[in-house]
Amino acid sequence: MTEAKILVVEDEIPIRKLIVFNLQRSNFEVLEAGDGKEAIKLVSDQSPSLVLLDLMLPDMDGFEICTKLRESHPELPIVIVSARGQDMEKIMGLELGADDYIVKPFNPLELVARIRSVLRRTNQNNPKPPANELSTGPFVLETKTQRLYKSGQVIKLTAREYQLVKLFFERFNEPITRDELLDEVWGINYFGDPKTVDVHIRRLREKIEDNPSHPVHLKTIWGFGYCFQESEKQE
Repeated sequence: MTEAKILVVEDEIPIRKLIVFNLQRSNFEVLEAGDGKEAIKLVSDQSPSLVLLDLMLPDMDGFEICTKLRESHPELPIVIVSARGQDMEKIMGLELGADDYIVKPFNPLELVARIRSVLRRTNQNNPKPPANELSTGPFVLETKTQRLYKSGQVIKLTAREYQLVKLFFERFNEPITRDELLDEVWGINYFGDPKTVDVHIRRLREKIEDNPSHPVHLKTIWGFGYCFQESEKQE
């Protein structure tokens, strides 16, 4: 069973085929369009779950397409993928209604992770209702009281640390990119220093790990991000 239907709007065929390959390998159904006119028609005819939109297209600017799609399909998630990585370009894309903005070149794993993140946020992936208690190994997280316990002992968390722990517990054993952590915990409109993620992870490890210098739960996935996993699993 496929996860969702993704429309890839990209006029450069090699790039489009690479994106399509990685999405299909990640169990997505994929539609393809090489220009804006075709993209708008496919959205109307095929009802994709999300549109992956390049900005530089032969018939119309990607910002114009984003505006048109947002007007006609206000609930449709749109992720812009572009080589235009200036802050003003990103801000413009988000203000026009895009749900995320990814700069080329990108890591294919990160692209898939960001798409799944947007689908979850926009309720396009049928998320399960939140549980009142999340647990793994010696840890129990009470979502009503926002308290974390390790072997029955309370660990005091800041609001941001609680959000991080909750996300890691909900996606136990799943690697999460730094950018996705920023999007999910700090919000997609956060334009501060991305190193804040690493700072918060370090502080969180000091609270939950027996030896923060050699973490056994909150692991670093080098070149990608972080993963919360069972202590007996080693890198």
